[in-house]
Amino acid sequence: MSTRDAVAILAGGVLIVSLFGNSQRTQATNAAASPLGNGSGTRPGLAPVTAADRQDAHALITRLRVKPRGARTGYSRANYGADWADTAPGVPYAGNGCRTRDDLLARDGSDLVRAGCRVLSMTLTDPYTGRAIDWRRKDADEVQVDHVIPLSYAWRMAAKRWPMSKRLDFANDPLNLLPVYGRANEAKDGSGPAGWLPPRRGIRCAYVTRFAQVALKYGIPVTRPDKETMLAQCR
Repeated sequence: MSTRDAVAILAGGVLIVSLFGNSQRTQATNAAASPLGNGSGTRPGLAPVTAADRQDAHALITRLRVKPRGARTGYSRANYGADWADTAPGVPYAGNGCRTRDDLLARDGSDLVRAGCRVLSMTLTDPYTGRAIDWRRKDADEVQVDHVIPLSYAWRMAAKRWPMSKRLDFANDPLNLLPVYGRANEAKDGSGPAGWLPPRRGIRCAYVTRFAQVALKYGIPVTRPDKETMLAQCR
């Protein structure tokens, strides 16, 4: 290598540092995982359930208990602790020094640029719509982290009787969290599957399977219309 080439490489390194400061760029692509192979929620995203696995997904959903929808009385986001708390006692990523939202963006995004824990930019393939999103932190709401079982739904069905430690786990459990296109998340709001399903039809069985996994883990019953809708997606 010539002296001129060495100087050019060094200059390029200085330029990169000057552009990104203390940030780190990761170009690895995170392949989405099927819910049946992702019981901890630590693998990225949400991939469609294969035809071979639909029977297992259907069987999982049949295990759900049903009950009428409860009242929303007393519900507040504060009932689940601070937003994206790193102090949940019993879930993956807790205690790593990063907010849960950043953990989830890092799990599912590709081409990440980070400054410590904070994800500054990334590319996300939204599981609900299939949309490819080039996300920047200044446009934070374009990607929102969805609670697969909404906090208000869980409150109506079971969570109002839980201790705070279980609510904190539920609100920060990666099994119950998916970074998604913000408008899709807002359209869903606090609905169960009978009231909302992802626009992308090919992901619906995977979505309701993930919903069932969370419900079974936390002992949350679902309404009868929700269960019927879930079973119909995985026939």
